[in-house]
Amino acid sequence: MITNEIIKELKNMKDEKYKAFQGKLLPTISPSSFIGVRTPDLRKLAKSYEKREDIGEFLNDLPHKYFDENQLHAFIISDIKDFDKCLKAVDAFLPFVDNWATCDQMSPGIFKKHRDKLLKSVKKWLKSEHEYTVRFAIKMLMDHYLDEDFDTAYTDMISGVKSDEYYVKMMIAWYFATALAKQYNAVLPYIKEQRLDDWTHNKSIQKALESNRINHERKEYLRRLKVK
Repeated sequence: MITNEIIKELKNMKDEKYKAFQGKLLPTISPSSFIGVRTPDLRKLAKSYEKREDIGEFLNDLPHKYFDENQLHAFIISDIKDFDKCLKAVDAFLPFVDNWATCDQMSPGIFKKHRDKLLKSVKKWLKSEHEYTVRFAIKMLMDHYLDEDFDTAYTDMISGVKSDEYYVKMMIAWYFATALAKQYNAVLPYIKEQRLDDWTHNKSIQKALESNRINHERKEYLRRLKVK
């Protein structure tokens, strides 16, 4: 079975020091879930497996036992060239994503070419009760709808997300910091009018202050908008 083959190969690539590092970086994941394969090696492995006729067996073998399997899964999905096939694979996998790294590193390139069709799924994901599905939706809006397709309607969607989940709130803050860098005048009112909860509001400003894409004058103004 391909899953057993993949696990065997992953274990042959393990790095114990990297495994320990991952445990500190991802405290929400059980230490026993890490094999310890470095990201560049996982990406190479994904390339070698993605065209296998039986790769569907691995993609359907959910939930995976190891974090490294989830990472490999995310990288394989990210390289699918057919939009409908990719979207179906993402929909099937999202409920099993249990950490920010797998969520954030799943970034299908084909989505950029089909932003009009993707939007329907993004809206659906935003309404999910699953933490990382919501985080993924926000990331898609950040990655694909802050440039030529920007519309404050999308920013309204994100500012309207109500969640106590840390990794959702962090992604909202990341979105707004990026939006301030790319669409400053349009997005600034969301900060001035404090449309986010206090924690996310301040975290958005903090991340904007850390950005190299926002000039000093704007940073000084944003600093004064922090909620005390």
